[in-house]
Amino acid sequence: MTDDTARPEPFRSHTSQDAVDDLGRRLRATRWPDAPDAAGWAYGTDPDYLRGLVAYWADGFDWSAQEAALNELPRFRVEVGGLGIHFVHARAVAPAAPVIPLVLSHGWPDSFWRYTKVIGLLTDPAAHSGDPADAFDVVVPDAPGFGYSDRPPGPPLDNIAIAGLWAQLMTALGYERFGAAGGDVGSHVSRFLALDHPGRVVAVHRTDAGIPVYPGDPSDLTPAEREWMRDVAAWGATEGAYAAIQRTKPQTAAAGLNDSPAALAAWIVEKLHAWSDCHGEVESAFTRDEILTNLSIYWFTETIGSSMRLYKANAAIPPAQHGRRVEVPSGFALFQGDVVRPPREWLERMTNLVRVTEPPHGGHFAAFEQPEAYVHELREFFRPYRPAFA
Repeated sequence: MTDDTARPEPFRSHTSQDAVDDLGRRLRATRWPDAPDAAGWAYGTDPDYLRGLVAYWADGFDWSAQEAALNELPRFRVEVGGLGIHFVHARAVAPAAPVIPLVLSHGWPDSFWRYTKVIGLLTDPAAHSGDPADAFDVVVPDAPGFGYSDRPPGPPLDNIAIAGLWAQLMTALGYERFGAAGGDVGSHVSRFLALDHPGRVVAVHRTDAGIPVYPGDPSDLTPAEREWMRDVAAWGATEGAYAAIQRTKPQTAAAGLNDSPAALAAWIVEKLHAWSDCHGEVESAFTRDEILTNLSIYWFTETIGSSMRLYKANAAIPPAQHGRRVEVPSGFALFQGDVVRPPREWLERMTNLVRVTEPPHGGHFAAFEQPEAYVHELREFFRPYRPAFA
C-alpha cells in the first residue's frame, strides 16, 4: 500500500431510533390497493403475503438485533475512485495452504447481504467440517449506490466502472492477484474484472451468464444458443417489466419505493419469490427475518433509487463490450432453480471455460439459498489456482 492510497477504516452501521420509529409509522399507515380475489402471485406480489410481511416488519421484526449481527462482520469503508466504498474484509483463519484473495460481487435487489452466510465458511473451513487448505481471504463490497457505499452524485456507474473500482479496492487491500466471483449484476462485474485486468484475476467464477447480448450474426449461433435466446426473450416479456422501468425511467419508480416501505417490499419480494428455488413459497428459501434484513438495508440507506439507476447505466454499455471473450479461466455453477440458464455452447463461446456444474438445489440467490453448496463450488473451482499464491 503506497502512502497516497486511502486506508480502510473500520465501519459499524447504526440506525437511529427515530428512523426505526418512522419506518413503523409508515408501515402501519399503508394505504393498501385493491386486488382480485385470490390473486396470489399472478399479478405481482401476493397481497395477502405482503400484508403479513408488512405487519411483522412493523411489530415483530427486530432490526437492532439484525444490525448487531451484521456489525459482527469485519466491515470497513475506504475511498476508491472518489467514492466511499463499504465492504467486508475477512481474512483466512489458520490457513494450511496458499490463500486466494476472493472478491465477491453482488447483484440486485441485494447488497453485501447476499454473501453474509458464506463468509465464515470460506475463511474458516476447519470450523465448518471443511479442509483448512480451502481457506480464502474474502472481500465483499457494496457496489456504489447499494447498501452502505456512497451513491454516485452524477451519472450512475456501469459494470465496467465498478469492476475498475474493485481492482483499485484490491490494490488498496494489498492484493496484486486475486479470484473473482459473482452472480446477477455481480456476474458481469466479475466478467469485466477478468476482461480488463487479466493479469490480476487468476480465475473467475459465476452463477449465471446474464441476459445475452450477441453483436454478431445470429446464424452463427448453435441451435441450443438460439433456443436459449428465444427463451430469454419470452422470459423478458412476462418477467422483465421491472428491468424495462429500471433501465429507462428509474426515478419515476424510486419516488414511490423510497417513500413507502410496503411498496419497497412488494418490488423486491416479488423477485425473491420469482428467482429463488422456493417452489412458490418464498419463505422456503428465506426466513422472514432474512427477507426483512435485506429490505431494511435498502430502506435505511435509501438506496433503492440509486441501485435501480445501475440498470440505466448498463443499458448504455456498447454492444462490442458484450462480445468480448473472457480468456481468464472461467467456471460456472448453474443452479437448477435459477432463471434463463445458458447452454454450455454459449459459455464456451464467451469464456475460457474450465468447469461447469449444475447443482440440484438453489436459485438466483444461490450464495444465500444454498450457502454450503455454493461454497463447495468455489472451493472446487479455485483449488487448482492456489499454487500461484504460494
